[in-house]
Amino acid sequence: MPTSRPLVLAAAAWLLAIGAVPLLRLLAEALGGGAVAAGLADPAVWRATANSLRISLGAAALATAIGAGLAWALLLRGLAGRGVLLFFSVLPALVPAQVMALGWIQASGPASPLLLALGLAPPLGTPNPVYGAAGMTILLAVQSAPLVMLAIAALLRRVPGEAVLAARGLGATPEAALRRAIWPLLMPGLLAGAGLAYVAALGNFGVGALLGIPARITVLPVLIWQRLSAGGADALAQAAALAVLLALLAAPALAMQSLAARRAPVAGRQPFAAVPLARPAERGAFVLVLLYLFSVLAVPMLALLAASLVPARGMELSAETVTLRHFAAATAPGAHTAAAFANSLLLSLGAALLLALAALPIALVLRARAVRAASAATDLPYALPGACTGVAAILVVLSLPGGGAIYGTLGLILFAYLTRFQALALRPVAAAAARLDPSLDEAARGMGAGVLRRLFRVHLPPLAPALAAGGILVALTAVNEVTVSSLLYGPGTQTLGVLVFGLQESGNSPLASAVSCLALLLMAGLMALATLAARKLPAGTLPWRP
Repeated sequence: MPTSRPLVLAAAAWLLAIGAVPLLRLLAEALGGGAVAAGLADPAVWRATANSLRISLGAAALATAIGAGLAWALLLRGLAGRGVLLFFSVLPALVPAQVMALGWIQASGPASPLLLALGLAPPLGTPNPVYGAAGMTILLAVQSAPLVMLAIAALLRRVPGEAVLAARGLGATPEAALRRAIWPLLMPGLLAGAGLAYVAALGNFGVGALLGIPARITVLPVLIWQRLSAGGADALAQAAALAVLLALLAAPALAMQSLAARRAPVAGRQPFAAVPLARPAERGAFVLVLLYLFSVLAVPMLALLAASLVPARGMELSAETVTLRHFAAATAPGAHTAAAFANSLLLSLGAALLLALAALPIALVLRARAVRAASAATDLPYALPGACTGVAAILVVLSLPGGGAIYGTLGLILFAYLTRFQALALRPVAAAAARLDPSLDEAARGMGAGVLRRLFRVHLPPLAPALAAGGILVALTAVNEVTVSSLLYGPGTQTLGVLVFGLQESGNSPLASAVSCLALLLMAGLMALATLAARKLPAGTLPWRP
C-alpha cells in the first residue's frame, strides 16, 4: 500500500478539516458563552427536548417491531417475489421525508382530494389525524423501519447456515430453529437498527416541520431552524447549544450501535439460506406485507398525485376538476423548481464525486495511526443528526477570513455535505482496500513507480467499483437531504426539499404536491441508474438489493 508520509499527512488533514474542525468549533461555540445557561432556563428548550425524546423513542420502538417483521418475512422466510418486496420495503427510507410527510397529509383529513373522490373524507372541520405527536411517531417509524431491516440483513450475511441445520437435526421445527438458533445471533443487528431508527427520528426536520408546526409540537431540529431564522446576536450560540444537546440525546444510541457491532457473530462456512414457509402461511404473510406497503407507501403517493391534479386544496379529484396547471407552473421558465432541481443535483453529484475521489487515498493509508484517528472524526457527523452538521458548517465558514461571503451560498451547503457524508463514501472503499494484495504495490514500487502513479494505475482499477458504490450512496442520500440545507440555504440556493417545505408552509399545497411528484421522478431515475450499475458494484451496496 502507498504509505508515503505526504499521502498520510494529506489524508489526515482532509479528514480533520471536514470532520474534527466543525465538531470542535460547534462545541467551542456552545460552551464558550452563556448559551447553555440560557437554554437550561428556557421552557421552550425543555418542551422541544421532551417532544423529541418521546416521539423518537416511540418511533424507534415501532420501527424496530416493523423492521423485525419485514426481516422475518423477506429475509428469514424468503417470501415469493421477495426481490420486489424488498425494493418497496426499503423505499420509505429513500423517499424524501418532506415528500412522505406531504403525501400523508394529503391522504388524510377532510381536504384530501383522494378521500373526497372515494367518498371517504371525514366531515369538514375534522382535524387531520397526521398532525401531532401520534402522526409524527408513526410516520417516523415507517421511514426508519427499513434501517432496522437493513441492519438485520447486514448481520444475516455473517450468520452461519449450519445453525439452522443443527437445530433441525435435533428435531426443531423450522420456526423454532429460527427462533432459538438464528434470532439470538441477530439481536446485535436488531439493537443496531433500533439505534439507527432512534437517531434518524431524532434528527428528522422534514416530518417535524410539516407535521409538528401545524400542531404546535416543536422538536429540536425545528427549534434550531427557528432560532437561526429569527436572527439576532445570540442566534448562532443558541443554535450551537441546541445542536450539542441534540448530539447528547443521540449519544446513547451511538454507543448502543458500537456495542452491537462488537457482538456480531463469526461468519460460518455455509451462508444462511431462507427457510421457506408452508403454503397457507406464506400466502398470509405475503398479503400482510402487501397491505402494509400499500397503506404506508402507495396510498400517500396516490394522494400526493391526486393533490397535484386538482385546481385548489380541498377540491375533489374528478374528470371535471383534473388539471395539469400545477405541473405546468412548476416547469415553467423562471420557476423556482428548475433551480431547485439543479441545485440538488449539483450538490449531491458534486459531493459524491469529491468524496469518492478523497476516499481512494484515505482508504489506502487507513492503517496509519494518524489517518485512523482522524477518520473517527468523520464518523460522528454522519451518525449525529443533520442539524449538528448544519450549525457546525455555519460556524466554521464564519470563522474564516471573508467567510461571510460564503454564507447562504451553495459552497456552504457543499461543505456541510462533505462533512456529513464522507464516512458513507469511505466505508465500501475501505472494505475493498483491506482485501487488496500488498504485493501489487510492492512490485510497482520496485519498478520505480511513484505514489501518484501507483495510486491511479495500480489501486484505482480494482477499487473503482467500491468508489462508485460510495459515490452512489452519497448521491442518493444527499439528493433527498433537507435538514442541513434548510439551515444553510440563501437566495437562489434552495434545494428540492427546502422548496417543497416552503410551498407547503405558504399554503400552496397543490404546487408543493406537483413539485414532490417531480422529485419522486428524479429519485426513481437515479435509483434506476444505480440498479443498472448494480452488477458491477460490491454485494450489498444498494439498500434495496441486500
